[in-house]
Amino acid sequence: MNIPLATAAGLMTLTVGAHVFGGGPEYHTVYQEVLPTAHLASMAAVLWHAVTISLTVFAIALIWLVRNSSPPLAYAISGMQIGWAALFLFYGLTMLGSPWPMAQWTIFIIIPLLTLYGVRQRDVVHAT
Repeated sequence: MNIPLATAAGLMTLTVGAHVFGGGPEYHTVYQEVLPTAHLASMAAVLWHAVTISLTVFAIALIWLVRNSSPPLAYAISGMQIGWAALFLFYGLTMLGSPWPMAQWTIFIIIPLLTLYGVRQRDVVHAT
């Protein structure tokens, strides 16, 4: 078994759970209560659930990658997560003055690093 990819898959699965069960009450429910129009509330709901779908697809892809080789898939989901990390860093720094109030960027750096290391480890093993 590819331990770095299995670890990445496990962390992403935990991230999905944290998003749904922790973030839902902290953010999604609050957005629905405080946004001033139904249009804004519905857009926030769409975006919230789009993130849920994306995180779930990332987790499923990583679970699949544990046993199957697909560097393009690994690079694609890693690139998306690095993009998410960049968004959390940018808005944390520019709007909140610090990256730490929205520390989600850390998991979106760690998981791609593990993923890319796992892909590299698999390539090295198969090359010998």
